[in-house]
Amino acid sequence: MESHMNYQMIVQDQFVIPSILLKSYHQLKLSETEVMVILHIHRFQMEGNKFPTPEDIAQYTSISGQECTKILRTLIQKNILVIEQEENENKLLSECYSLEPLWVTLYKGDQSSQPPVQDTNDQQSNIFILFEQEFGRPLSPFEIETVNIWIDEEEQAPALIKAALREAVLMGKLNFRYIDRILREWKKKGIKSVEQARNQSKQFHANQSGQPDKQKQTTAARDVSLYYNWLEDE
Repeated sequence: MESHMNYQMIVQDQFVIPSILLKSYHQLKLSETEVMVILHIHRFQMEGNKFPTPEDIAQYTSISGQECTKILRTLIQKNILVIEQEENENKLLSECYSLEPLWVTLYKGDQSSQPPVQDTNDQQSNIFILFEQEFGRPLSPFEIETVNIWIDEEEQAPALIKAALREAVLMGKLNFRYIDRILREWKKKGIKSVEQARNQSKQFHANQSGQPDKQKQTTAARDVSLYYNWLEDE
């Protein structure tokens, strides 16, 4: 008895993998596991799921959901993957992954004239390490994307982002919304260097000297060594 293959089903089940990714991923310092996660994200999006969870991806791989979360975080740090917001027909916002930074890097033409992706990652990696040390936990993909937005879209200097983090720690308000407020306030005031930010912070804290004792105690409860590291010595 002859078996007949449903070739139409085979054709419809095809998934296009960009050959340039397979040829160039090692130059981007990507591991095979990271590439597999990228391909699954691409596949999910082709199937209509624009924001698959780590568990969604992990079920088709040999890694756990927790390991997948770490890989997603690394891909965002490497500026291979970003999280964007899009508006549907009902004007509701939803999050989605975008691989555009990866495609731009792969297809931008003469890569020899561009700085290596790893160099950019090395320059920014200390920021993520510092944030995770202060928060006492790994950053979420959304938090990593927030830092990338500060650097890439809002063109905030990494040194200023670190300074804003230190100021938030000093004030006892360790959250991304407060750090974002600090950066926006500095930008509005034309502050572009750490020295200018330090002077602004000194002036702010000097103005707080007449506030109620309760707020003074809250500020004093912070690490004094960090206070002097930030305001007196880089």
